[in-house]
Amino acid sequence: MIRVAIADDQAMVRAGFRMIVESQPDLQVAGEASDGREAVELVRRERPDVVLMDVRMPRLDGIAATREVAGMTRVVILTTFEMDEYVFDALAAGASAFLLKAAPPEDLVRAIRVVAGGDALLAPSVTRRLIEEFAKRPEPSNKKPKELDTLTERELEVLKEIAGGLTNSEIGAKLHVSETTVKTHVAHLLDKLELRDRVQAVILAYEAGLVG
Repeated sequence: MIRVAIADDQAMVRAGFRMIVESQPDLQVAGEASDGREAVELVRRERPDVVLMDVRMPRLDGIAATREVAGMTRVVILTTFEMDEYVFDALAAGASAFLLKAAPPEDLVRAIRVVAGGDALLAPSVTRRLIEEFAKRPEPSNKKPKELDTLTERELEVLKEIAGGLTNSEIGAKLHVSETTVKTHVAHLLDKLELRDRVQAVILAYEAGLVG
């Protein structure tokens, strides 16, 4: 059973998400929070597997709340606008997925299951947004973590493609290997770099100057 906490300052929105979660046999609502501070307290108390986190909330916004709980649970960021100015900050804070509130219920359910399973969910448009954000920032620090030296040549290649916004199947086609092989490479490089998911991999690749 995947336990899901819901954090949003609008009661009707929370009720809608609750209905979607409770409609699935493998999902369960672990509690609700109406602001970021309540969300942090809820996570500490209930230790849910996943939190549905609104970005704009009183007392403590969703980004600050994500920063506090990312080590304890997986966070799905929910927002009204795809090009939300906070997308990058939310993902950098530790969110594992980013979803529009207007997305179909099945997309929300899929996002919950994907992040609960230890992966990240990034729509191509969001990956592009991340890349655009990095392009606007000052030159990367080029501080390559020593863990990068532990990667094989192929793992480094896969990391660069992830940072370029490619899906596993696209990477497989480009490198002429199966999608399963790509998944294995991704799992190994995340393990070696001690990263939670491919969101963190994208961020590290840019900060290390692997992608220009």
